[in-house]
Amino acid sequence: MHANSSNKKKIRIRTRVFVPMVFVIAVLLITYLFPRQGSFKYSFNEGRPWQYGLLTAPFDFPIYKTAEQLQTEQDSILQYYEPYFLIDNEIQKNALADFDADVNLKERLAELPPATKLYIRKKLQDVYEKGIMRSEDYDRITASVTGGLRIREKNMAASRKIETFYTIRSAYEKVLDDLPQEMDVEMVKAADINDYIRENVIYDAATSEKAENEFIQQVDISRGMVQQGQRIIDQGEIVNDHTFNILSSLKRVTEERSGSAAKNNGMVLGQLMLILLMFGSFYMYLLFFRPNEYRNRKHVVFMVLLVVIFLLLTAVTVRFELFSVYILPYAIVTILIRTFIDSRTALFASLITVILSSLMVPFPFEFIVIQMSVAMISIFMLKELSERSQLIRSSFFILLTYILVYLGLTLYQEGSIKEANWLMLVYFLINFIFIMFSYTLVYLVEQSFGFISGVSLVELSNINKPLLKELSEKAPGTFQHSLQVSNLGMAAAAKLGANASLIRTGALYHDIGKMMNPAFFTENQTPGMNPHAGLPFEESARIIINHVKDGVKIAQRYNIPQQIIDFIETHHGTSMPKYFYISWKNANPGKEVNEADFRYPGPNPFTREEAIMMMADAVEASSRSLAEYSEESLRTLVDKIIDGQLQEGYFKLAPITFRDIQTVKDVFVEKLQTMYHSRITYPELKTPAPQHAVSEEEHGEIPDYSDEETLHP
Repeated sequence: MHANSSNKKKIRIRTRVFVPMVFVIAVLLITYLFPRQGSFKYSFNEGRPWQYGLLTAPFDFPIYKTAEQLQTEQDSILQYYEPYFLIDNEIQKNALADFDADVNLKERLAELPPATKLYIRKKLQDVYEKGIMRSEDYDRITASVTGGLRIREKNMAASRKIETFYTIRSAYEKVLDDLPQEMDVEMVKAADINDYIRENVIYDAATSEKAENEFIQQVDISRGMVQQGQRIIDQGEIVNDHTFNILSSLKRVTEERSGSAAKNNGMVLGQLMLILLMFGSFYMYLLFFRPNEYRNRKHVVFMVLLVVIFLLLTAVTVRFELFSVYILPYAIVTILIRTFIDSRTALFASLITVILSSLMVPFPFEFIVIQMSVAMISIFMLKELSERSQLIRSSFFILLTYILVYLGLTLYQEGSIKEANWLMLVYFLINFIFIMFSYTLVYLVEQSFGFISGVSLVELSNINKPLLKELSEKAPGTFQHSLQVSNLGMAAAAKLGANASLIRTGALYHDIGKMMNPAFFTENQTPGMNPHAGLPFEESARIIINHVKDGVKIAQRYNIPQQIIDFIETHHGTSMPKYFYISWKNANPGKEVNEADFRYPGPNPFTREEAIMMMADAVEASSRSLAEYSEESLRTLVDKIIDGQLQEGYFKLAPITFRDIQTVKDVFVEKLQTMYHSRITYPELKTPAPQHAVSEEEHGEIPDYSDEETLHP
C-alpha cells in the first residue's frame, strides 16, 4: 500500500511539473517568434478607408520609393553598367610556348614551310594581344546597351568595345582569313592551330559585383519629403497609391527610430506579458474546470501544440508577408479540439489563438469578428460527430460564414457592398480547401496521440466488422450478452452525460477473449454440457480469468485503439470468479488459498465510462439467473451487485460519485424491466356450438392474431 501511494505521489509531482513546463515552453517560443512591429500603431491597406482620426506627420521624413519603382530604376541604370575583366598574360605565354615546342616535335607542324610557321605564330600573338573571351560573355556584352566592358590592370580600368575582342572561333577564323594567297589553307587547317587558341580574358567577379553595387547606389531610394505637421490622411478617406506610399514610409522611419535597445526590450516584455496572460488563463481553465484533461499529458500537449502551431504560422506569415492570414484555416483548432476533447475547451483554445493572432495581423477588429464567428459555427456543426461527412458539411458552412461575416463587416464599415475586396473570397476559398482535409488530420491525430474520435467509435461498433462477426459466430451467447451490456451502459451514460458511444463500443469488445474457449462460459453452453466438470477449480478459474488477457491480445492483433482495450482490461477489475473460489474453499476446508489464482489481473476502472461498463457487465450477467423479473427483484439484484463492487473498492480510481452510482442503479432497473418484460397470455379460440354459429357476413371478418408483435404491451 505504501509503495503504491508513493508511486502515485511521484506521478502527481511529475504531472504538476510537466504541464506548467509545457505552457512555459509554449510562451517562450511564441514570444521569440512574435513579429517585432515597432511603435507604428496603425493598420492600413491600399484601396481601403483610413479607420483612424486625422494623421499629421510627427517629424520630417523622406517618401521612399516602392520596391517596384526602385527595382525599375535600378534595372534601367544597370543597362549602362560595364562589367570588369582581367587579361591573363600567362595563358598567352603558355600557348605560344606549346606551339614552339610542337613545331619541332609534331609532324603536322614540322612539315609546314618556315614562312607559314612564322605567320601562324605572329597571328596567334596578335589575337592574344587583343584578347580572347568566352562566347557567352561576348554575346551578353554584345546585347547590352553600351556594348562595352572594362579591362582592369592593377588599380586602373580601361573601357573597351566588345568588337575589339575575339572568341575562340572568331580568333581561329581570323588566322585563316588573313592567310596570304601563296600559303596552303588546307595545310594550315590540318595543323590544328585551334589547340593553341585559348581564352585569356577572364571575368572579374569580385570587382564587377562591387562596382555594380556602387552603380546601383546612384539611384535615390526616396522621392520628396514630408514636413513635420503636414496633413497625411483623415478618417474615412481612401488610402490611394500615393498616400499608401507615404504611410509606408512613415511606418518604416518610425520602426527604425524605435529600434533602440530599451524600446525593443520594452516591446518584448509587453508581448511576453500578453502571451503569458492568455496562456495562463488557459492553464487555469484546465486546472479548475477540466481537471481530467489537466492530468492527461497527451491532451495537454495536443491542445498547446495545436495553438502554438497556428500562432507560429501567423507569426511567420506576417513577418515575411507570405500571403493573407485569412488563408490559414484557424477553424482546424476548433474542429480538432472539439472532436477529441469537448466544445467548451475548443472554444476557449480558439479564443486564445484568435486573440494572440490578432496582435500580429492588420485590422485586428475584423480578424477577431470573422474568426470567432467561424469558431462558433464549427462547434455548432460538430455537436455530435459520428460521420466523416459531417466534417465536409461543416466546411461548407464555415466558408459561408466567412463570406457572410466579411460582407456584413464591409456593409457596416463602408455602407456599400461595392467597397468589398473580392480577393478576400479567393482567400476564403483556399481556407475552405484546407479545412476540407481536416478529416485527414483527425486520422493523423488519432494515430499520433492515440486518441479516438466519435467517427472511429461508430465505425468500430459496426457489428459487421470482422472481429465482431467472428465473435457472433464462435460465441453467440457472449455476443448477445455484449449487446445487452452495451444497451445498459449507453442508457446510463446518456443519463450521466458520459460518452455513450465509447461505452457502446467498449461493451461490444469487452468479452472478445471468450472466443478462445467459448464453451467454458455459461452463456454459450447448451443444456447438459459443462466442460468444467472434472477440472480442478484452479484450472477452471484460470480459463475464465484468461479471457481478459486473450481479449487484449486479440484486440492488439486487430489494431483496436487502447481506449477500447482499457474496457477489456477493467471490466472485471481485480475481482474474483467467486463460483470457483468459493467452491475451492468448500472443497479444501482449513487450507490457505492462493488468491492470485482466483483474481483477475485488473486494473480497476479509472474512467467514469469504465466504471459504468463494469456495473453493466455484472448486472446483466447476474440478471439471467433471476426466477422472476419484477421491479423488486431487479432492484434487489442491482443494489446487491453494485453495492458489493463499491464495498470492494473497485471504483476508487474512477471519477464517479455516489449520486452517479444511484442514477446508474435506477437506469439499470428501468432498462432491465423493459428488456425482461413479460408478454400477455394469448387467449385460445373456442369453437362455438353449432346452434350458436354466426356467419362472417353478420359480424364481419374474424380477426387474425397470427402477428404476435401486435399483442405486445
